[in-house]
Amino acid sequence: MMPGRHVPKEVMKTWLSCKDSVIRLTLHVQPGAKKTDLAGEHGGALKLRLAAPPVEGKANAMLLAWLAERFEVPKRDVVLLSGDKSRHKIVEIKLGLDEAAVLARLGL
Repeated sequence: MMPGRHVPKEVMKTWLSCKDSVIRLTLHVQPGAKKTDLAGEHGGALKLRLAAPPVEGKANAMLLAWLAERFEVPKRDVVLLSGDKSRHKIVEIKLGLDEAAVLARLGL
C-alpha cells in the first residue's frame, strides 16, 4: 500500500467480523496483567490484558465474562471457538450489531 493512502476503517479491522447476528473477534490475550483492559492491536488481533492468571481456565473465564459485560449479553452468548490454551483466541458473540456499533462498545 502506498504511503499516505487512505485505508477505510473496516479494512483495517481484520480481527473483527460481523455476520448474521454474530460477531467474531480474534484476540491476543495477555493474562496476569494489573487490570483488565484493551491494549490496541497486536499482530492482526485485538490485544486484551486480563487481570486473571493463566491457571486452570481462570483467564478464559474472565475473558468471556468481560466480553459478556462489555456487550451486555448473557455469558452463554459468548463462546470461545479456539485458543483454550493459547494467547491467540477466537471468540464468537451472539449479538446483532454492525462493525461501527461493536467498535463503539469496545471504546475504539
